[in-house]
Amino acid sequence: MSPAEKPAPARLVEMSEDVRSAVLVDSAGALLGASDSDTARARKLAELTRELIEAADAVAPEPTEQIEVRVEGGVVFAVRTVRHTLACVAHRLALPALVLYDLRQTMQELEGSA
Repeated sequence: MSPAEKPAPARLVEMSEDVRSAVLVDSAGALLGASDSDTARARKLAELTRELIEAADAVAPEPTEQIEVRVEGGVVFAVRTVRHTLACVAHRLALPALVLYDLRQTMQELEGSA
């Protein structure tokens, strides 16, 4: 399987040294793809992604295109379009600009191929 044929979350984890796990969800929060082969874990990350988006939308005057949240032991990043949200968990010392760049690049590839 060539890199372009891999699901977006798997490409992101492969591309970004600091990303530990990633999921792709649709605009309703349904899981479309995951880097993790553990389906229970992937579903949980997708559910948490949906909750994160809902919480951000509840407090922001307009929908945000990117989110960064620091938690104990790591960082959660998400980028979204009208159709998709790509979210990941990264190491706590990850450089936000680099991870967000990788997220946006992966999302552009995904949106361009759809």
